[in-house]
Amino acid sequence: MAHESVCRRFDVPAAILHGGGCRRQIAALVRELGGTRVLIVTDPGVVQLGVAGEIVELLTQAGLSAAVFDAVQPDPTDTNVVAGVAALEAHRADAIVAVGGGSPMDTAKVIAIRPANPQPLPEFMGLHKIAHAGLPLIAVPTTAGTGSEATKVAVITDTARQVKMMMLSSPLLPRAAVVDYELTLSMPRDLTAAVGVDTLTHGIEAYVSRRANALSDPLALQCIALCAQHLRTAWSEPGNHIAREGMMLAATLGGMAFSNSSVALVHGMSRPIGAVFHVPHGLSNAVLLPTVTRFSIKAALHRYATIARTIGCAGNAATEHAACDSLIAWLDELNAALAIPRLSQCRGVTSEIFEKSIERMSADALASGSPANNPRLASASEIIALYREAW
Repeated sequence: MAHESVCRRFDVPAAILHGGGCRRQIAALVRELGGTRVLIVTDPGVVQLGVAGEIVELLTQAGLSAAVFDAVQPDPTDTNVVAGVAALEAHRADAIVAVGGGSPMDTAKVIAIRPANPQPLPEFMGLHKIAHAGLPLIAVPTTAGTGSEATKVAVITDTARQVKMMMLSSPLLPRAAVVDYELTLSMPRDLTAAVGVDTLTHGIEAYVSRRANALSDPLALQCIALCAQHLRTAWSEPGNHIAREGMMLAATLGGMAFSNSSVALVHGMSRPIGAVFHVPHGLSNAVLLPTVTRFSIKAALHRYATIARTIGCAGNAATEHAACDSLIAWLDELNAALAIPRLSQCRGVTSEIFEKSIERMSADALASGSPANNPRLASASEIIALYREAW
């Protein structure tokens, strides 16, 4: 029998340091990548916590020159990127260290590629539109959620059009990641919950995506298993080192998985919520996950049943239908236990703007491309219905 082989590309950082305290190796990593003048890209919150200052000290003690750019906001914009490039040029930086959650990392990725790719940013929206490698970038996550330290994805808001530009290109991939769970010990409960369910979403969507593959599948399942094992403990016991390390590893594994298989309908619907209401990306993913899973499940029963068994909410003896029912119940229960709100309860969300924006949100979700990877394809009217169900 003839076997049709499909060529797949698999990209991950060249080096990943992980474990408590591994941030102290960052100067050696910068030197290994040929850097001498470093721009640290972060946000005011990370500066306030003292993490950015610690990284500066580690670099300067090693004889490296470091400057801090912290003008990054949640849901970063093209204006953040322009300001960051100006800071890069002012410092004459030859390497970048991104410190923080998804917003600083996404911003740093795009800053890093700008010197070699000066075209207008909207030209990079979509898949594989960035031609040339950028400056060496080291990603240091401070939240266990986005997995951005291990992805070739960045999402930047086009302020003129109020559209979130999703860019997926190999030059966006950080050259190295420093995954130190100690940096997450100060995360508040609500952030731990939102980014934790976001991590779970990455694992689930990577596994059920139409672009799932033999290299991404084991990473996705391990991400899911770690979330099931550690998320509730990390939320209820913020100082639990084992749980925090487990969630940090889950986030990185999830990032590696979805970056190489793709996210799907949850992410497609999530981005317009962020663009219209400025709800944090991780939270909007968490809000949507049970609703979208309920819609999608019948198109990939075997895969969702495997997820249920990996989580432990269904045994091997359960039928696929029973396992899938258990998964839906488990996801609903998880969001309730972690106090994840309904869409209508999210800060800044109003029914008036929701009703005015829902058709455009549906169109923008479809235009992002991610819903095309969902096991069950959704029409514009079905996406509108799903937004209403999550409301």
